[in-house]
Amino acid sequence: MHDVNFLVREPLLDPKQRILGFELNWQRPDGSAGPVADADAADLVRYVADCMHDAEGNWLLGENLLFIQAGAALLAEPALRELPPQKTVLIMASQDLVNTETAAAVRELRSAGYHIALKDAEALFHDKNLLLLASWVEINFSEAAFASQARIYAGLKQSTIRMVGRGISDWQGYDSCASLGVDAFVGNLYATPRPGAQAVGLNPVQSMILQLMDMVRKNTDVRQLEALLKRDAALSYKLLNYINSAGFGLGTEIQSLRHAVTMLGYSPLYRWLSVLLATAGTGTQSPVLMQTAVVRGRFVELLGKSLLPKNEAENLFVAGMFSLLDRLLGMPMDAVLENIPLSEQVNEALLRRQGIYGPFLSLAEACEVGNTTAIGALADSLFVSATQVNEAHLAALSWAQSLKL
Repeated sequence: MHDVNFLVREPLLDPKQRILGFELNWQRPDGSAGPVADADAADLVRYVADCMHDAEGNWLLGENLLFIQAGAALLAEPALRELPPQKTVLIMASQDLVNTETAAAVRELRSAGYHIALKDAEALFHDKNLLLLASWVEINFSEAAFASQARIYAGLKQSTIRMVGRGISDWQGYDSCASLGVDAFVGNLYATPRPGAQAVGLNPVQSMILQLMDMVRKNTDVRQLEALLKRDAALSYKLLNYINSAGFGLGTEIQSLRHAVTMLGYSPLYRWLSVLLATAGTGTQSPVLMQTAVVRGRFVELLGKSLLPKNEAENLFVAGMFSLLDRLLGMPMDAVLENIPLSEQVNEALLRRQGIYGPFLSLAEACEVGNTTAIGALADSLFVSATQVNEAHLAALSWAQSLKL
C-alpha cells in the first residue's frame, strides 16, 4: 500500500439510527478523497481483506456491511474474493455497468452473493437492466431536486432494491427520508445533536459507575467495590461480560470483581468502567455514538502505545472513550467533567483538543469525517505514518466489534 493514503470511515445507519455497516475510503494528505484510481481501489480492498481477518480467517466486522467505491478494474482483483460476499457492497457508476464484460463480471459477483450499489439513481429510468445488477442505489440529497427524488422512491417502492441516502444535512430531512422508505443513511449527521433535545444528565447506572471509578482511583478495598456493585446485578453482569470479552484478551475467565482485581490490579478496572460509562446511555442516538466512542478510545490508545509510556496510553483510551460523553449525556462537556475526576491533561484534550493527548483525539476525529486538511498534518505532528494510523484505525474498529456492545 502507498504510504500516503489515510483510511476514513463513515457509518451507515438504518432509519432507527442503528449501525448497518461502514463505508471505507482513502483520504490523501493533499485533500483529495478516493479511491479515484483503480490502483487505489485495489490497494484498499487488499488492505481491508488483510487486516479484517483474524489468524483463523474469521471476518472481524461481524454482521456489519462494508461499502467500498469500485471501478470496473477492481472486479478482477483477487483480494475482492477474500471479503465476505454477503457483507460486501461495491459502489459503482452506471457508465461502468454498460460495458458488456463489466456487466458479466458483476453478474458473476452477484451470483456469488456480493452486492452492487448504483451511484447514480437516475440511470435506472434510462436502463431497466440495471435493476438486475444492483441491489442498492444511492440517492444524493445534496444535489437532486425533490421531484426527481420522489420519482425514484415511486419507481423503486415495488422492487427489492434498497436505497441509501447521502448528503442529508439535518434531522428533519433524515426523518422525512426514513418515512419515505430510505433504508440506510451514510454520513456524520449522527454527530449533530437533534434540535430541541433536552439535557439528559447522568442516569442512576452512570452515577453508580462514576462512584465505582472514583473508588478505583482511590484504591478503595475491593470488598467495598463489590458491595456497591451488588446493588445492580445487571451492571455486575455487564462488567464481567466486558472483562471476559475477546476485546480484552485475558485468556482466562474472570468469575468476579475480586478475581479481576487479584489477577490484574486496579488499573484495568478503571478502563473497563470507562467502557461501561460510555455504553450505559439510554438516548435514541446511543448505538452509533457509543460505538464511535469505543473505537476512538482504542484508536488513540493504539496510536499512543509506541509513542508514550503505558500509563499515558491508558489515559488516551479514557480520553477517547469520554470524548462523546457530552453528546451521550446531553450536557456540555465542562458540566460532564465536573462529575468525573480526571487529570488536567485529559481535561485539556476533552475541552480544547490541546495538550499531550489533544492531537491524538483530533486525528481520530478527522478519520471519521474525512477532514481534508487535518489528517496529514496531525499525523506529521505526532510523527506517525499513514500505515500506523490505518492499522490502528482498523484494529480499533474490529476491537469495538469484539466487545459485542
